[in-house]
Amino acid sequence: MGKPDGRHRILATLCRVFLETVTSRIDGCLNADPDGGLLTWGVDFKMKTIEVDGIKVRIQIWDTAGQERYQTITKQYYRRAQGIFLVYDISSERSYQHIMKWVSDVDEYAPEGVQKILIGNKADEEQKRQVGREQGQQLAKEYGMDFYETSACTNLNIKESFTRLTELVLQAHRKELEGLRTRASNELALAELEEDEGKPEGPANSSKACWC
Repeated sequence: MGKPDGRHRILATLCRVFLETVTSRIDGCLNADPDGGLLTWGVDFKMKTIEVDGIKVRIQIWDTAGQERYQTITKQYYRRAQGIFLVYDISSERSYQHIMKWVSDVDEYAPEGVQKILIGNKADEEQKRQVGREQGQQLAKEYGMDFYETSACTNLNIKESFTRLTELVLQAHRKELEGLRTRASNELALAELEEDEGKPEGPANSSKACWC
C-alpha cells in the first residue's frame, strides 16, 4: 500500500461565464498544463494544480464564453460547477447589464451553495471605461459576491481572483476535506502497522557456548 504524501486534493470545477475571456492569460499567470486544454463547442477546458493554505488543489477551468449561441451547451456545465466567475467588460455597459441574466441562470442551473465571484475585466482600458468600479462593487454586494477588476493584458488580479475562488470552494467543502485528511491519516497508520507486522522477528537471545 503506497503512503499518502500528505497533500489532499479535491476537484473544483471553476466555470467562468465570460463575455470577454481571459483564457489566453491563464497559461502565463497560472502555468496551466500545456496539454490540459480541450476546445469544445462554446467551452474551453484547462486544468491546473494550485496550492492554497498548504493544500494541493487540482482545478478544472471551464470557460463557457457566455455567448448567446452557446447558452444551451453551457448551461449543462453549471450543474457541475463548484465555483463560478461572472465576468463583464468594464468598457461595455451592455456586458455589465447581462450579469443579471447570468446570475439568474446560475441560480437556476448551478448546484446550491456554488461559490461566485464578480469580475470586471479589461481594467487596463481605463480610457474606454463605461462601468465604474463602484458599480461593480455595488452589484457584487447585492448578490453577496466578492469583486475584482482584472486585466488579461497586465495580469492584474488574475491569480488573486482564482486563488480566492479556490479558497471559497475549499471553505464550502470543509467537511469533505477533513474527511479526506482523516482517511489519509488512517491509511498511513495502517500502512506503517502492516510494515511493522511484516518484519521478521530477530533471533531470541541465547547464551553462546565457547569451546576451548
